[in-house]
Amino acid sequence: MDPVTLTTDRLLLRPVGAQDTDAVYGACQDPDIQRWTTIPSPYLREHAEAFTEQLVPDGWADGSMYTFGVFLLSGELAGMVGITLRALGVGEIGFWAAKEHRSHGYITEAALTACRWAFVQVAIDRVEWRAEVGNRASRAVAERAGFTIEGTLRAATDNKGVRRDTWIGSLLPSDLGLPSTAPYLPARA
Repeated sequence: MDPVTLTTDRLLLRPVGAQDTDAVYGACQDPDIQRWTTIPSPYLREHAEAFTEQLVPDGWADGSMYTFGVFLLSGELAGMVGITLRALGVGEIGFWAAKEHRSHGYITEAALTACRWAFVQVAIDRVEWRAEVGNRASRAVAERAGFTIEGTLRAATDNKGVRRDTWIGSLLPSDLGLPSTAPYLPARA
């Protein structure tokens, strides 16, 4: 798929490239991003280069991962949102916010924008959110975006060689008033 750019009243969501390497590298020096995400730690410049120049463009090219840099209208990097395809019709969202841009609702806004786009343009019928148990900031974003928290998966995430329990939630097209590509039959008690 050709990369796309999405906009909101406050944000520009676009794929990052080589021109964004310094901003990604700088943001990922934050110990909280390194602690709560699965990015390498320490995060080296070559990691940022591989991300912006190879991983992001390759994901768009083969349709496996749609990564958006979240930029303020001033051009400053506020964070990152990506949806990775996990199975037919199922994507997993991941995100982080640059330290100086937390608590402004930018990542919630970007996550909702990316999910709407994925539901309509990529025919995804379920977006899953996962975060290590204890990552309350990520959970707060997911809940504000309308994700239903479904439970805890034991030892579901390998973060830097350590198995960790993981919260999981989901967002469906119907949660946003959008149609699904396939009918959904909820469980009955």
